[in-house]
Amino acid sequence: MLMYAKWVGIDFGQTLLDSSPERTYWMIGDTSKELGEPELVEERCHRWRRMKEKYGSYPVIKERARPETMTYVFDDRPGVAEIFSRVEQKYLKVADGAIDAVKYLRDQGIEVSIVAELKRTLGPIGTDMVSAFLIRQGVVQYFDELITPQGKINLRTGDPDLRYKGSSKEEGDLYDVLAEDLRSRGIEPQHGIMVGDKEWSDITPAQKRGFQAIHYSGYIFHAPSNASCEIRHLSELKNIIRPVE
Repeated sequence: MLMYAKWVGIDFGQTLLDSSPERTYWMIGDTSKELGEPELVEERCHRWRRMKEKYGSYPVIKERARPETMTYVFDDRPGVAEIFSRVEQKYLKVADGAIDAVKYLRDQGIEVSIVAELKRTLGPIGTDMVSAFLIRQGVVQYFDELITPQGKINLRTGDPDLRYKGSSKEEGDLYDVLAEDLRSRGIEPQHGIMVGDKEWSDITPAQKRGFQAIHYSGYIFHAPSNASCEIRHLSELKNIIRPVE
């Protein structure tokens, strides 16, 4: 099937972000070594496995339980959050096929934004985990905006928009603000497509506000959804999405 759009939003964790699990153990090892505690690597990896059983995956932990990672896995050691964030950037990568698909969408004149469940306060570009990741990967120029419950930031100008602050993807009010935002630029919600893996935060809340939705199941299948279609590789977006004429 074909879907037509002027705007596409892509979820960050478990969609744009490669969620291969082995990288997390490398991060734990390197962080422990920088803390001067290499003897605790095995125990901390065991604690991480317990957290993964509780939350399901690394991106979910990253979005919802990062402070718990610092306290439970790393014993809340001084400076561990900064060390882990730096080590993390070394190992994370963009999902296969993602940038090729984003380039295609932009060539079609379609805006592409990242919609992330960021918990920390949004500051200048490069100070949050998502934009720092995009810069390190050399791909920040392919995205127009970073939209989060902490606010929106224009990834080209650095201009912030705090209308989104305090909203939530899961509750759906983030998509209320997004719909109003896009309408102010001449884009109706039905010409917007949300791409993500989680039915409860990426798919259903967006659809209830008039957006189209594509369910991405490349890393994990959380639950069935009413998305218009399902893809397992982000390169499939090139075969599905066309610009509104």
